[in-house]
Amino acid sequence: MKLQVETPKTLVSLAKWDKANTISEDDNYYYIGAMVTNSDLAKFAHTQPNVSLLAQALLSGATVQLRNRATTAGNLLQRTRCYYFYDTTKACNKREPGTGCSAYNSMNRIHAIFGTSESCIATHPSDMAVAMIALNAQVHTQQPDGNTRQIALRDFYREPGDTPHIETQLDEDELITHVSIKKKANGTQYYHKVRDRSSYAFALVSVAAGLKIEDGRFKDLSLAFGGVGTKPWYPQKAISFLEGAEPTQEVILQAAEAELSKAKTFGSNDFKPELLRRTLTKVLLELAEHQVKHPGHEGALYDNA
Repeated sequence: MKLQVETPKTLVSLAKWDKANTISEDDNYYYIGAMVTNSDLAKFAHTQPNVSLLAQALLSGATVQLRNRATTAGNLLQRTRCYYFYDTTKACNKREPGTGCSAYNSMNRIHAIFGTSESCIATHPSDMAVAMIALNAQVHTQQPDGNTRQIALRDFYREPGDTPHIETQLDEDELITHVSIKKKANGTQYYHKVRDRSSYAFALVSVAAGLKIEDGRFKDLSLAFGGVGTKPWYPQKAISFLEGAEPTQEVILQAAEAELSKAKTFGSNDFKPELLRRTLTKVLLELAEHQVKHPGHEGALYDNA
């Protein structure tokens, strides 16, 4: 709105929606309200070893001031940071359907290699969503008639296809009420974000991972990628390849190749497949080494919060 990219006629404040401002839990799940701030969620997740991945991701993004205001649902629903989306002199199918994609044959260094179409190659910018997908989070919604839905976050986002302006499964009159994450052991967890500078920059590539090592093999692998997809990317092929495999560099690179078989680069972002290979290898080898040295460990690989 500040840049006149979006000019809504009406804004509705949800600040007094008290139920959406809470984090609660029962024996099986954590429940995170739609209006819980990123700062409050990071603080909570930091105290819960089995979702420490979420704290790591949140603290890697934005400034303290922004995290103090940004909300759970707002983070999930944020728009792309594509240069052309914000430049109203350029064609952008997300901003103005049918006008074209300026990034496709132009400068596209920050753009996606997974889930792209001729209509759009913009990435989704959320760090939090990447960690939540790795943790198999569920989005809960409500419609005006009171009907509710539960959608796996990995299925919540749409690939652009011919309608890149339609980004999620939400109907126009549907609200996110909360997000749930199952309480389960996720092993040692690591959110590693590669970016142009070390603070307050969006990911070129990020990897969110949690795993255990049992009998010398990967077990219960949680994995998601950021900075490389038109949506936070759930790498099903890589996960299927790695689960139950030995944690070696050769195996990890083979898993990366399995996932990258459906990748497409566009010139300026030709470096991303190799950067993803190296980042994935670093993350999984460090996690595996830690698990071997500390069997049964639950929590962050590096506690920098």
